[in-house]
Amino acid sequence: MAAQVLSGKVVSTQIRERLKEEVTKIKAEMPGFGPGLAILQVGNRDDSNLYISMKLKAAAEIGIHAIHVRLPKSATEDEVLRNIVQINEDPSIHGLIVQLPLDSVNPINTEKVTNAVSPEKDVDGLTSINAGKLARGDLGDCFVPCTPKGCLELIRQTGVSVVGKTAVVIGRSKIVGAPMHDLLLWNHATVTTCHSKTADLAGEVSKADILVVGAGKPEMVKGSWIKQGAVVIDCGINHVPDSTKPGGKRVVGDVDFNEAKERASFITPVPGGVGPMTVAMLMENTVESAKRVLQSCLKGRWKIQYSKLNLLQPVPSDIEISRSCTPKPIEKLTKEIGLFSHEIELYGKTKAKILLSTLKRLKSQPDGRYVVVTGITPTPLGEGKSTTTIGLVQALGAHLNLNVFACVRQPSQGPTFGIKGGAAGGGYSQVIPMEEFNLHLTGDIHAITAANNLVAAAIDARMFHEATQSDKALFSRLVPGGSEFSPIQIKRLKKLGIEKEDPNMLTEEEINRFVRLDIDPDTITWQRVMDTNDRFLRQITIGQAATEKGHSRTAQFDITVASEIMAVLALTDSLEDMRRRLANMVVASSKRGKPITAEDLGVSGALTVLMRDAIKPNLMQTLEGTPVFVHAGPFANIAHGNSSILADKIALKLVGPEGFVVSEAGFGADIGMEKFFNIKCRYSGLRPHVVVLVATVRALKMHGGGPTVTAGIPLPKEYTEENLELLEKGCSNLWKQIENAKAFGVPVVVAVNSFKTDTSAELELLCRLSKEAGAFDAVRCSHWAEGGKGAVDLAKAVQKAAEAPSNFKFLYDVELPIKDKIRIIAQKIYGASDIELLPEAQHKAEVYTRQGFGNLPICMAKTHLSLSHDPQVKGAPTGFVLPIRDIRASVGAGFLYPLVGTMSTMPGLPTRPCFYDIDLDPETEQVNGLF
Repeated sequence: MAAQVLSGKVVSTQIRERLKEEVTKIKAEMPGFGPGLAILQVGNRDDSNLYISMKLKAAAEIGIHAIHVRLPKSATEDEVLRNIVQINEDPSIHGLIVQLPLDSVNPINTEKVTNAVSPEKDVDGLTSINAGKLARGDLGDCFVPCTPKGCLELIRQTGVSVVGKTAVVIGRSKIVGAPMHDLLLWNHATVTTCHSKTADLAGEVSKADILVVGAGKPEMVKGSWIKQGAVVIDCGINHVPDSTKPGGKRVVGDVDFNEAKERASFITPVPGGVGPMTVAMLMENTVESAKRVLQSCLKGRWKIQYSKLNLLQPVPSDIEISRSCTPKPIEKLTKEIGLFSHEIELYGKTKAKILLSTLKRLKSQPDGRYVVVTGITPTPLGEGKSTTTIGLVQALGAHLNLNVFACVRQPSQGPTFGIKGGAAGGGYSQVIPMEEFNLHLTGDIHAITAANNLVAAAIDARMFHEATQSDKALFSRLVPGGSEFSPIQIKRLKKLGIEKEDPNMLTEEEINRFVRLDIDPDTITWQRVMDTNDRFLRQITIGQAATEKGHSRTAQFDITVASEIMAVLALTDSLEDMRRRLANMVVASSKRGKPITAEDLGVSGALTVLMRDAIKPNLMQTLEGTPVFVHAGPFANIAHGNSSILADKIALKLVGPEGFVVSEAGFGADIGMEKFFNIKCRYSGLRPHVVVLVATVRALKMHGGGPTVTAGIPLPKEYTEENLELLEKGCSNLWKQIENAKAFGVPVVVAVNSFKTDTSAELELLCRLSKEAGAFDAVRCSHWAEGGKGAVDLAKAVQKAAEAPSNFKFLYDVELPIKDKIRIIAQKIYGASDIELLPEAQHKAEVYTRQGFGNLPICMAKTHLSLSHDPQVKGAPTGFVLPIRDIRASVGAGFLYPLVGTMSTMPGLPTRPCFYDIDLDPETEQVNGLF
């Protein structure tokens, strides 16, 4: 009885219809998502072109997005590998096949190329990793090569069970024979592989219940060899001469079909047997790969390796702890959190910048949960806000296995070498390496210094040249040769209402308006900056050289992080937006009262160039290996005191909907948190889920009237011994800050950062009073001594609070008059009874309103040491009048900043600065004495 012919065309059509339905369902459930296949070809072989066209046609029918990447015959191995890496990292591509053979005039290692394909996208199943998994039976965790997989499917179509059968495979190629052997073996057949050295091939074949042939020799297997009733799968495709055919040849398999069909029970034809199944299995593997990616995205959990802490008692110094932990290569961390190599710029082994293209790629990814960490009004005793931020993310990540990012500010080097020391957290909750964190990092602050001082130089140079030259001379120098305006000059002409682009067409009056900014020196608000504490630069005289011809004026230096450019960096959301904000920065007014901008000076394009790298967030890690963005660093008592919007936005996309981003706001809740909500959230459009308010027993005792603390002298007993009365009195500050947070409609979790001198009664009292004041929860933490383990309860409380109802709202409407907005902040956040606008502040409010800046949000510049304007007043004062001595505008950044009392924008060095202890070991190049 003749064998039944196994038609691969029929079976593959059924498979393709099923896959088409699956793809339609996937696209319906996840709009914007669909399987993607890339076929990489080198050269232009006719047979390869034919196979590729078949694959592309099948993909189109099923709904798979397929791309054909064709490289010329001149392609080198490096070019091929670069293309493979690029496709590996393309999230829209789920399958990648390299069409073999590689038709290049250059030597290319095929093994190296096929193994460069990511195993997760190796839908051909040819990488060593997939082959190894198949060889050891991990069938559910690998891709099986398409031809063997198609052969097995054809065998299943016969209804013949493979289990216990004797199977013979002829051929041991990596594409067919070897994987076919493994596939049959792990489907419980007894398998023999035959090859060119097999002594009795006919005898081995005669034992086979299932015969798979892939030898590449036409009609090699004779019908007489085949066991009666065997299943025969012929993988061969050979061309033999045949004068009856139009091309003079015909296609045959490795088995003599006419003879074999008389003995076999089932047999595949050639063509029309295994060939269509190979293409169908390629499509099935691609769809399966897409489904795995989709499932992974839905789960959203990073495959991240956390570092184990070796906790010691007593707790060593911060620098000792930092050096005891070896950070994992930052490139490894980027892969763990879902970043691609083309989205990162490595700065050594422990730092990287993340490109803004990441945000574009992830735009359809839902955001994670957004948490802001703030604190009670700071005291010299320290509340541990940065330490709590890091401890919390370590707990959420390394201990609760959630995707989590910390977003913190870059510290200024001024305080690092001055009075404060490092700012990387502390104990077993810190960012590492702390030396790199606290020093130059990736140079962002230096870029801001350069950009800021370029503006300052442009202001004085322009005033000098306008004072010493005629209109004609100025014009001839601003437009050399009178040939054409630069693009930025055309923008200025349009701003002036002059719609001309030919320099020769301007009238004398138009030339005058174009060349003269006519800056009023008394209105200049732009200062020079440097990132060093230097009290003797608070007020200086510039222009004393004889070459300046007496054009001197009084000026000052600010610390770099107080620069408006730092605030611009923190509040921008794109390179285009940063260019616009830099252009809009108002540096002075003209003598006619018109605002003068960086764009008017012609410098905004150059500023953008200087800031092009600084805009990219910096990636580092915590001691336990969780990711941290370190980006921007404006002072909270001068500017808005928060890390960048870009860092937060990228982090929220990377963690996914079940993850958390913990962003730290500077100083107390009345400063950093208020500005986080009213300024940062207003510009970012992001809405926080939870406020974490950090408090300590001993700091609240100081707010309750505890004695002054002097550096170098042991703490008074009030701070080291139980004193419930003093603590409860000081909780007035905590209650006010809880009230402040709740005013924005966000749940508050109080993190009680405990010290070894705190008693159980004190901690219990503090937690109870916090809840009575309206906190969602209050939790003791020991993350300084125990790392993430000591903040697990806090992390769980934050998780629960993130699920609680919230009704976020801004404190004020930006359209209100400037004075009213200031009053709302003073009364509702600080507890003032009213405000007093001193004459200069009143004048500025009128000027800015007239200039069109009255609708900007308010960024109060006041002391961080008290809820009032007096740093000596602790607790929660009420009934005071808040004096506003001046108002300044950061128009580019997008806020007005009233100056409350006396605020210094240039810190000074103490008698004994931190730099006394900082040195470098010349042999090890180790930094000593840094915190």
